[in-house]
Amino acid sequence: MTDTVGTELAGRTTGGGEPAVTVERRGHVLLIGLNRPEKYNAFNLELIDQLARAYHLLENDPEIRCGVLFGHGKHFTGGLDLEEVGPRIEEGVLDYTQPGLRDPWRKDGIWTTPLVMAVQGWVMTLAIELLLAADIRIAASDAKFSQMEINRGIYAFGGATIRLPRDAGWGNAMRWLLTGEPYDAAEALRIGLVQEVVDPGKQLDRALEIAEYISEKSGPLGVKTTLESAHRARIEGEQAAFDRLDSDMSALLHTDDGREGMASFVERRPARFTGK
Repeated sequence: MTDTVGTELAGRTTGGGEPAVTVERRGHVLLIGLNRPEKYNAFNLELIDQLARAYHLLENDPEIRCGVLFGHGKHFTGGLDLEEVGPRIEEGVLDYTQPGLRDPWRKDGIWTTPLVMAVQGWVMTLAIELLLAADIRIAASDAKFSQMEINRGIYAFGGATIRLPRDAGWGNAMRWLLTGEPYDAAEALRIGLVQEVVDPGKQLDRALEIAEYISEKSGPLGVKTTLESAHRARIEGEQAAFDRLDSDMSALLHTDDGREGMASFVERRPARFTGK
């Protein structure tokens, strides 16, 4: 069933038809789908705005424990619609600070809700940066990746220059950032851009399987604290994260979920977490 925010987004479409981003709840999982398949899911202003709204929901709705980002159609995305979005970038007016928005490339601080991402077909330019901003990444074996901004006289400004060297290593990152050449899913797996490669058509099922496992088996407060700690180390430095480890653990053990986790261990049964 489509989430109420999906209905709101549909109302924002310029043509009054389908939303540029679909939003659907499945239990505690939020599915977010790029929905311009006839345009190879190219990112225009409408799609960017709706994705920023969906990400705000992902991070702020207490009932959501994990998100999945995917693309409708044959391709995840062919990249940015430069004709429409380019002037806004040139003016420096892409703004995610307005109420109800979060930066889709997750450059705006600490996030506490995990995001699993599934890609297929073309995974171009900013799509790679969305992958690098996600937490777990699944690719179909037919996926083709390219960070081709350099071939247009510009550069990857959504975080790849920072995150790809961190995740893939300097040489691997520069090999693809400085050439813009395409590479396949096997290479994406080798350099750590994705964690699993599956048969075409299975990528969303696998991403949803992982997201449902997180939302059902992992303590939601523990998940949030884990992500918060990792982001704090990235943003504020390792010592800042180390300084919080003991106090955060103590706080978790004083929650209902913390007590339930300990009880389930002693009683040798699955834990029943409530997020409290």
